[in-house]
Amino acid sequence: MTRRARHNEREHLPGKPADLPGRDARPGRSEFLEFLGLAAAAGAFVLFAVRPETSQALAHSLAALVP
Repeated sequence: MTRRARHNEREHLPGKPADLPGRDARPGRSEFLEFLGLAAAAGAFVLFAVRPETSQALAHSLAALVP
């Protein structure tokens, strides 16, 4: 998904693309971070769906942190 959209944008922008040698950007990093975010969101959804008392425990823990 992300790679295709970025590929189309490169054709219209002046200058060097970010994944050429000599640039600071690392190719493939955004896909990995996107995967980690989706995995964390899916894990949280499953946790709250399977164990509903988790949301109450989280609320109590956060309330204990606030003075």
